[in-house]
Amino acid sequence: MKIQTQTDIKAYKSEGFIGKYQRLIKDTVIPYQYDVLWDKADNTEKSHVVQNFINAGKALRGENTGDGFYGMVFQDSDAAKWLEAAAYSISLFPSEKLEHDADELIDIIAQAQDEDGYLNTYFTIKDKEKRWTNLLEAHELYCAGHMMEAACAYYEATGKDKLLKVMLKNTEHIYKRFITDKCGGFPGHPEIELALMKMYRLTKDKRCLELAEYFINTRGTDTYFYANEAKKRDWSVWNSDPADNAYRQSEKPVRELSEANGHAVRAVYLYTGMADLASEKDDRELFSACRRLWENITQKRMYITGGIGSTFIGEAFSVDYDLPPDTAYCETCASIGLMFFASKMLENEINGEYADIMEKAFYNTVLAGMQLDGKRFFYVNPLECVPGISGVSPTHKHDLPSRPGWYACACCPPNAARLITSFGKYAYGENADTCFCHLYAAGEVDFSNGMKLHCSTGYPYEFTVKYKILSGSGRLAVRIPAWSSKFSISKNDAELCKTPDKGYIYINVSKGDIITLALDSSVHYIYPSAKIPAVTGMAAIRRGPLIYCFEGCDNNGDVLSLSLAANGRTEISKYDGDLLGGTVSISAEAVRSEYSEYLYSEEPPREAFCTAKAIPYYTWGNRGENQMRVFMNLK
Repeated sequence: MKIQTQTDIKAYKSEGFIGKYQRLIKDTVIPYQYDVLWDKADNTEKSHVVQNFINAGKALRGENTGDGFYGMVFQDSDAAKWLEAAAYSISLFPSEKLEHDADELIDIIAQAQDEDGYLNTYFTIKDKEKRWTNLLEAHELYCAGHMMEAACAYYEATGKDKLLKVMLKNTEHIYKRFITDKCGGFPGHPEIELALMKMYRLTKDKRCLELAEYFINTRGTDTYFYANEAKKRDWSVWNSDPADNAYRQSEKPVRELSEANGHAVRAVYLYTGMADLASEKDDRELFSACRRLWENITQKRMYITGGIGSTFIGEAFSVDYDLPPDTAYCETCASIGLMFFASKMLENEINGEYADIMEKAFYNTVLAGMQLDGKRFFYVNPLECVPGISGVSPTHKHDLPSRPGWYACACCPPNAARLITSFGKYAYGENADTCFCHLYAAGEVDFSNGMKLHCSTGYPYEFTVKYKILSGSGRLAVRIPAWSSKFSISKNDAELCKTPDKGYIYINVSKGDIITLALDSSVHYIYPSAKIPAVTGMAAIRRGPLIYCFEGCDNNGDVLSLSLAANGRTEISKYDGDLLGGTVSISAEAVRSEYSEYLYSEEPPREAFCTAKAIPYYTWGNRGENQMRVFMNLK
């Protein structure tokens, strides 16, 4: 049974910090990514995404496909995520131009759909006979899932159902293969599970729910499925090991899972679908599995920034407490998926820790994945960077010191765009009698239960949040983050002496009421568990939801010789609108060690007291290549 649901994106009008980012997506990111999809962007790797759809349409009509298919096997998903971001942006900022561009792309996609409902440019162009013969690697269901999400979002934003009809026809095709014809199997890369749940809620087509249940319940029941599938074909995409079930979360039935293993993005996409199905069907056994996986991730396998996936080998989780900062993978998509998972866990159980993790992942890893100008992107988000080693050494090639403009595997840029434009869905939730404020997002919100409120805040740099009830009445649930041990909350200037219930304060409100929340704005040193070998005895700096880091350009070009003074004083700067798009820096007492001319020496280094300057982690890498560290030694 759903405890609460996300608030409709069209019900939220953004302002403040989030509004600024959403306008950046509208004005810069979406147009730039549109040009990339059409191969019009300068100095950017060719994507060929739209041309693939055009060529697939030609192939279906028996015409010459020209340059054929180009790109990754999952290239179609880039178009889907762009359409989804465009849909959310249109909901926030109506645009005839953007709607026209989206409609044009949808027309091209529709022409690439086969008569039987199949839709995938890779196989339509390259080899129709190989369809559905490589669920292990070929990502057909993954691409279908992303296009389903786009179809739902675009219909909800515009009322136009062309893409929705395309994807309902595609769903019929998938249903026939896996349910009616009982061909068997489950996706190598989970995603369609959560997408089918969205399709079901929008269309009420029970085949969508049945398919989602099938893929989730079938997963891991036959651990030889991929190996047997591989024996039947003489081709491969990446020569993946079909016996490595842990890598693709199929080592056992999902209700028996207790550790987050394998490819991090695949994992949290799967767990999102599981949590969504658990709430829809009131499946407590499935929810218990989700809870075990949640605890394993957040208590043993997650970085302080909300990053997940500690190894570049397979973009994967490794083992408990293996969280090296300099070789961290922390794919942007993985933190986005973690937010998806957290949001669906909130639909099963109102517990502030889910929103705490959503906030941590968003303000740190997700935002760090995009340059402040919206034109360059990190796929990988390390917690330490040393030019000359990072991006160069064989062990650090994945940890780049600056953001590229685009990628051959370009899943992260459009993923970040769709997440940021839909932020209101994660910030606010509701049920029949309660409106939930999970995240602090300035702007106006219309809840379907009749309440309307306006939130004003300078968060995450100011720590007062005000909610004015514009209409309606009922219960308002305001989250108190775990990081704020000190807080005050008042109603119409009268302080409320309430204790949080699993992270939320519940208040009866009506039109005209003003709820004011004041959170802890002080700086805190965060000390990692001694079980994390790579950062034992070190510390990081946090203020509010923001993790801070030290960059060389603020510290005489060198952070490697810096150590924070144990119990040292810190000083918070005034908000600087000219620094890194507008931010607050922190100065901390530190010790600098003098470099030796020798590789090793018996002489202890000379030390001098100094002041070190830290900036929010999400802003790093915007001023050229230089050293960066989150965790610092202590002296």
